[in-house]
Amino acid sequence: MRLKVEFTTEPFDLEEAPAHAVVAREVIEAAELDTVDVGPFGNSAEGGADAVLAAVDALLRSTLRAGATRISLQVSVAGEGR
Repeated sequence: MRLKVEFTTEPFDLEEAPAHAVVAREVIEAAELDTVDVGPFGNSAEGGADAVLAAVDALLRSTLRAGATRISLQVSVAGEGR
């Protein structure tokens, strides 16, 4: 099964990327995912179910430790496959 995750972390800071946003980018880019799209107002990634779920676990733990006060996240089935 393939999954797609979309997420944002808060609080926002339009002047400078907060530590939790930088950590989120590092975690998601380091994960073994097929596609990653990181932007200022939302992020998404897609890959095999195990890889996405592992990345979500790491993302939640790391961004909370880095100061995120809210993480909005959606996981959708993107199809069958690796």
